[in-house]
Amino acid sequence: MTITINDKPCVCEPGEYILDIAARNGIYIPSLCHHEGLRGQARCRVCIVEVETEGRRSTVTACVYPVERECTIFTESENVKRQRRMVLKLLRAKAPQSGEVARLCEIYGVTETDDRFRRTEDGKCILCALCVEACHSLGTGAIGTSGRGVGKCVATPYDEPSLACVGCASCASVCPTGCIEVGESDGRRTIWNKTFPLVACKNCGAVIGTMQELWRAAQKAGAEDAPELCEMCRKKSISDVMAATYGAF
Repeated sequence: MTITINDKPCVCEPGEYILDIAARNGIYIPSLCHHEGLRGQARCRVCIVEVETEGRRSTVTACVYPVERECTIFTESENVKRQRRMVLKLLRAKAPQSGEVARLCEIYGVTETDDRFRRTEDGKCILCALCVEACHSLGTGAIGTSGRGVGKCVATPYDEPSLACVGCASCASVCPTGCIEVGESDGRRTIWNKTFPLVACKNCGAVIGTMQELWRAAQKAGAEDAPELCEMCRKKSISDVMAATYGAF
């Protein structure tokens, strides 16, 4: 079927999310809590848009709203921009040190200070929970949300080094605000107050991952040994074998 986004006809399948349809058609909708490899969170609310169906408009969250019939979508209407500015004020108050939130505030003209949203916290976390989702999707469950209200945060159990953490840093890689700190030096990686030895590719010397991460991946794949080559060197090794086998030199 065909829907219209900002006067542009867009072909889609029933059930597709607005954010995905827009991205495929080169239409920008800001979002902080969305990652293509994880299910929608709808926590940051930055991706709100207006959907008009049969003359009636409603405000929805683009990352989790499935399109079921033909409609018209407005991603930058005055109403959407007004609500988005309010959302960004709240996020700036929660995460005043986030460069990404500051960037979106600049784009949408959020420059004034509102006493209703006084900064009571000092950090980058917007509680989007992408890091928690990524950790659980890998089957480790090393981190989660704890506390309530303004005291809610993402942490390891009791803020102690988690036995389940393998140091893969997947949580940090999906964090939209750069909140999760990862340190690497002298062949070691430190994250969530825990230090892991790093394994380097035996061919090129590039870091493959932590020893715990690689052993866990090997176990899940049913392999007896952890990988010793990085992805690029593994591909080259396979190509060399095929070339030697089929005489393609």
